[in-house]
Amino acid sequence: MARISDLIEDIIKQMIDQNDGRVEITRSELADRVNCVPSQITYVLATRFTNNQGYLVESRRGGGGWIRIRRVSLAEPTHYVMHALNAMGDALSQHQAEVLVRNFLDYEIIAEPAARLIVAAVSDRALIEVDADRRDRIRMAIFKNMLTSLIVG
Repeated sequence: MARISDLIEDIIKQMIDQNDGRVEITRSELADRVNCVPSQITYVLATRFTNNQGYLVESRRGGGGWIRIRRVSLAEPTHYVMHALNAMGDALSQHQAEVLVRNFLDYEIIAEPAARLIVAAVSDRALIEVDADRRDRIRMAIFKNMLTSLIVG
């Protein structure tokens, strides 16, 4: 069963796709639809709809509050990958890598087989022999190297 965060992300992305790359929603309506608390919606927006992932999010809280989400269109897929590479820090969790790969799939920057390969290569399972305190830094190095090879190659 999919996690509630994945479900919320999928619903929002479907809404964006159906509305020409932008949507306006309220936290409470979406929370009612998914049967969760509004703070869960806030969490998903903060972690899966960031500028680094190709989205602009505006919000107004309080009575009559709303959230506007717009997918940023980039001229070329390589610009998005370069933007993502430049925005990344020194460490990357498995979950963060999976979210980025999903975004690359959504933007049709990579194909499904490449996505599966990247996710497998940077998974905790693949990096089990690396000390836990170094794992996210090693994952980032592998992830950046794989992305660079995709846009250069």
